[in-house]
This record gives sequence, structure tokens and C-alpha cells, in this order.
Amino acid sequence: MPRNRVEWKVGNDLWRMGERTLVCGVVEAWAPPERGVRTYEEPDRAFVRANELIDAGADFIEIAVERYAAGVPLLGEADELRRLVPILKRLRGKIPVPVAVQTWKPAVAEKAIEYGALIIRDPSGLTLDQDLGRVVLKHDAAFVLQHMRETPDKWAKLGAWKNPVTLVLAELTAALNRANRLGIERARLAVDPGFGMGKRKETNTELLASLDEFQRLRVPVMVSPDGQGFDADVRVEPSTAMAAAVTALSVARGAHILRTADPAGLRPAALIADGYLRAAAARA
Repeated sequence: MPRNRVEWKVGNDLWRMGERTLVCGVVEAWAPPERGVRTYEEPDRAFVRANELIDAGADFIEIAVERYAAGVPLLGEADELRRLVPILKRLRGKIPVPVAVQTWKPAVAEKAIEYGALIIRDPSGLTLDQDLGRVVLKHDAAFVLQHMRETPDKWAKLGAWKNPVTLVLAELTAALNRANRLGIERARLAVDPGFGMGKRKETNTELLASLDEFQRLRVPVMVSPDGQGFDADVRVEPSTAMAAAVTALSVARGAHILRTADPAGLRPAALIADGYLRAAAARA
């Protein structure tokens, strides 16, 4: 199925999606264990990283200060604001692309938009706090609804999942409906099926194979392949090569936006997939 053409309102601009894959470059402003005691990236470090991502081809930047991984507790509102606000202050008016913020908390979204964010990405798909949608509506922000199965504290105990594509599609449809009922304009919405967000590698592969089904939602589809496991005949650990393969397949199956902390490593796969789609359309 050819990638559908959709429009996405970001700020005062109307982005026409489908001709090429957009790249969301992620500034991961949390502290992986190997970084020792540091609990957040300094604003200057985040500023440098944001510009590196832009130089590598990012069309917009996302600041993510809460890490979603099995067993990691959800971050408190005060801690998230303490990490996020200094970064947004440092970036405000100093980078040439829009800024997105990942959060499910209304107060954090309010502050993020105050400091210049045009896009809010909710990893919970409006399941953790629907008041987030009211903040998005109030400010006419663009809104990405990602699918997440349960919460990270439960992920390690989750079992196999029957009919995951049908369920994820239904739950994202419900998320879009919740946003619509709040009054959020459909043109400001996008979805992410949430590879790895409470899902096993087998489920990730099923979602990837059926990604074209998400085009029926008629909104931009984002994929987040970084660090995720996928099914294979032999054990394959997450890597840049795996994420690049998933990127190419995702674009070929209709994804509009690649969300990654490694645009330099993954953008070439998206560009080749874009070329493939154009060639396939010309032959049709």
C-alpha cells in the first residue's frame, strides 16, 4: 500500500506528510546507569546535542526527560520539571526547528508550551491523565499519541498478547477519539504504535508487519525503533543496524515520522525507503 498523504498542523504551519519521511531527533535527557550519578543533562549539553541532531538531519527536536523501561518507576512532576525547564530555557529561540516534549503530565506540558514547545508527545495515549488533552487543546499544540501497554512497573510480568495489531489499532483509535471529544482538531494529531512499550519482540514484529493498517487512522504515523527487539531466526540484539532495518521497513509500510536519538545512523535508511516508495509509485 502506498504511504498516504496527510497533513499535520504544528504551530501556525501545515506540514504535508507523505512525500518524505520527517525525522524527530530525540535529546535523551535522562541518565543511563553508565553515566554514574548525573541525573539530568545540563542545559548546555542538551543544546549541543540538539544542534548535533539538527546537523544530522532532524526536522524537529524532542526533549525526553522521563525514561520508559521495564521496572523504572514513573517520574514525579517536580523532578520532571526540574530537569526539563532549564533545557527549554536554553533552547528557546536558539534552534531553527520546532521543539517537542515527551510527557503525560498536564502541568509539565503547560510549562513546556510556555517555554516554546509546539508538540507534545504523550507516551501513554491519554490513558494516564486525560487533562493533558485539555492543555494541548488550550494552546493548539500538535499532539502525538503513543501506545503503551500498562505501565513500566508491570512490563516484566506481562505475558504473551493475542491479536496485538487489532488491539493496538483499537486502543489508538480510542485515544484519537478521546482527543476528538476534548475538542482537539484531528489535523493536530499523530500516532505511534509504541514498539517496545510493554511489548515483546514478537509483538514488535507483528506491529511492523502490519504497520500499513495504521494508515486507516488518517493521521501521521510515527515510529520509534531505537533500542527495540524484533523477532529473528537467531537471537539478534538491538543495534543501529537493526534499527535501520526497522526504519526502512516502517517507511515502506507507511510511517511518516522517524523518531530517533541517532538520525545520522537511521536517516539514510529512511531516505532509501522514500526513494523506493517514489519508484514503486512511478511503476504503478
